[in-house]
Amino acid sequence: MESSIFTKIINREIPGYIIDENDDFIAFLDVFPLAKGHTLVIPKKQVDYIFDVESTTYQGLWNFAQQVAKKIEKAIPCKRIGVAVIGLEVPHAHIHLIPLQSVEDINFSRPKLKLEKEEFEEVLRTIKFHS
Repeated sequence: MESSIFTKIINREIPGYIIDENDDFIAFLDVFPLAKGHTLVIPKKQVDYIFDVESTTYQGLWNFAQQVAKKIEKAIPCKRIGVAVIGLEVPHAHIHLIPLQSVEDINFSRPKLKLEKEEFEEVLRTIKFHS
């Protein structure tokens, strides 16, 4: 299996705005966000489809996502953190965590935000500061 773009971030072959990680999971800012703070949470082991992830890893992924969501919620003003699993864009299971003001904020057909490197770094610093 060819390494996904996410595996390349895990292996530090390409840069990523990493919020949190442990031995099994990693969370980083989506570079095509629907909202500031839009984060991807993934298992480090590359599996294409989320429902093919081994059961213990699947449960751990959701527990890790919950911890990351709480960090985002403390740092980014929002009503809730929305959750989406689509899995068509990158062949590596991932959970989207999206700060929401309204249901429209989780509409993936909307244009993505175009943030500068400095804006991503500021969001990352804000989330890490509140962790």
